[in-house]
Amino acid sequence: MKRLLTSMALGTALALASAAGALAQPATWPSKPVTLLVPFPPGGSTDTIARALAASLGKSLNQTFVVDNKAGATGTIGAGGVKRAAPDGSTFLVTSLGPLVIAPHLIKSMPYDALKDFDPITVAVQAPNVLVVPVASPHKTLADVVAQQKAQPDKMTFASSGNGSSDHLTAELFWQETGTRGLHIPYKGGGPAISDLLGGQVDASFQNVNAVLQHIRAGKLRALAVTGTQRAAVLPDVPTMAEAGVKNVDVYSWQAVLGPKGLPPEVRNRMHEAVVAALNEPQTRQQFTAVGLEIVANTPAQFAEFQQREFARWKKVIETGKITAD
Repeated sequence: MKRLLTSMALGTALALASAAGALAQPATWPSKPVTLLVPFPPGGSTDTIARALAASLGKSLNQTFVVDNKAGATGTIGAGGVKRAAPDGSTFLVTSLGPLVIAPHLIKSMPYDALKDFDPITVAVQAPNVLVVPVASPHKTLADVVAQQKAQPDKMTFASSGNGSSDHLTAELFWQETGTRGLHIPYKGGGPAISDLLGGQVDASFQNVNAVLQHIRAGKLRALAVTGTQRAAVLPDVPTMAEAGVKNVDVYSWQAVLGPKGLPPEVRNRMHEAVVAALNEPQTRQQFTAVGLEIVANTPAQFAEFQQREFARWKKVIETGKITAD
């Protein structure tokens, strides 16, 4: 009888332990709709990428993924919102490089620490910038541009989508590496900058390849050089900056996915696997590569190391050029 009671007690203890363990296990993720927050207005490259990912993730994870655009302060308002979100896998940030490696050097009162307040998932895509001029421009090569800037400093105008943007900082890096100067003309967004470039109101611009590819193919803009380490697949006849004679201006614009700091490892890992799978779907890959985007899909650790390098690099460019957000 004593042995029976002992056995029953042991069985009860094991059952209770098993039940407690089951209760301690996290619910299968995602168990509710997931928000992909884009810190920019609808219609731009980052928004387009987020919406393509949302559609694919919704199918593969059998849950609703919603894109929420919260623009303002060069992307830092939306990014700050993700930093404050619960790290339960219900909110992720889909952003370009600006809020992560550029804005921290330009904005004094940042609502987050870009290197510490997020869990990196992956750099989704990247694309080189391309130096373009209106088709009527007298500049036929990169050497022509360098020669004019040396002969007439601060005369040749370079349009950008705003102070501290990727296109602005690429121009700054170009001037620093060539010992030249152009005249920076900031716009409120890439659309107006490209419009004035097409109209000949400005002389040149370092634009994202995907933003101006259609105008290059239509013969409205002339591409002089791309800022990638190798030629862009969509512009095989356009040399890299290094091939055209200017080294150390290897620049990529990129979009990435992050979560608030403290995501459960299983959520972070599953989200990473799902995003990488989405990026490698034939339809999604074709959609992105057709406009000049290159699939990256790296690991969280690789993303973290890459962000550190980019953070330090643009800090140096901004400080050397004495660039401000105004």
